[in-house]
Amino acid sequence: MLRPEAQRRGKTEEGFRWIAWWAMFDARQRASGTGKPDVDVNRAPQLFFTELVRPLGQLAQSTIPAHQMPIQTIEPRRLYRQIADQLRGLVERGEYAVGSRLPTERELAQQLGVSRPSVREALIALEVEGVVEVRMGSGIYVRNVVPGASARPITGEGPLETIRARQLIESELAANAARQMKKAQIAGLREALLLMQEEVAAGQMPTRGDRLFHLRIAEASQNSVLQRVVEQLYDERHNPLFEQLGSHFETAASWTKAIDEHRAVIDAIAAHSPDAAREAMATHLSRSHDRFTVSIASSQAKVPRKDAEDTELRREKKAVKAVRPSAPSASVR
Repeated sequence: MLRPEAQRRGKTEEGFRWIAWWAMFDARQRASGTGKPDVDVNRAPQLFFTELVRPLGQLAQSTIPAHQMPIQTIEPRRLYRQIADQLRGLVERGEYAVGSRLPTERELAQQLGVSRPSVREALIALEVEGVVEVRMGSGIYVRNVVPGASARPITGEGPLETIRARQLIESELAANAARQMKKAQIAGLREALLLMQEEVAAGQMPTRGDRLFHLRIAEASQNSVLQRVVEQLYDERHNPLFEQLGSHFETAASWTKAIDEHRAVIDAIAAHSPDAAREAMATHLSRSHDRFTVSIASSQAKVPRKDAEDTELRREKKAVKAVRPSAPSASVR
């Protein structure tokens, strides 16, 4: 004898079979325009429940001839990818000449009807693919690209969207940590902060300490799903887009600001103030987002070491020339 759960499941599946059969029956009648059934009524009992939960494309292939439904699979694309593909097409068609500077991010955003952060992500994707070159303090320039010969298009998560997602999630987790964390756990946050300081002092990217800080706050929730979400979102830092963006905007100075912001989060958690902790984390991640979206054209360019040495040498020569005695004038006897 079937258990009640199995009986209910069996009835549900049977109901779905008949609903799907009548839907196909009605569709075939409308398509044929004859008012007569265009399906085999004996087919209904053979329409299994598994066919109902297949993707639409598979269901159409198994029940309707391909010539009656010429549908192609739709693949959703991220907004920055759509922007990048459009700009890439313009470059390949010669609308932007090799070596020319692209319009500013603000101008592109207005022309495309999108946000500046989305344009920033698109341009960084094109830089990773070798289509453009980002020159800090100057702008975005077109590189010599052979159509169809460039790198495989980047399709990872957008770093700026990732930061916004983290802001929504981790702000509430910080508030929860202020309610739940004990002294030992708060001490663990201070250890993570100290590790960040040591990494910066050693000239390293302090991502180990940074990651540990954010994961320990998530652990206070005692929710494995939330911990995994925070971990996965943080580890998006290692995708090519995020790494390229960081190469332009992450410096010892920017990380020092992040450390100060972390300290404010710890202080609010230690004071067991959920509102203050929520605000401190939201402020930290909002400022992180802003540090990645400052204007490329107005940003201070990173001077290569050799160029810096040449500049210093020219400065020294100029100083020597300034103090060198000038030659006597011809008019002086």
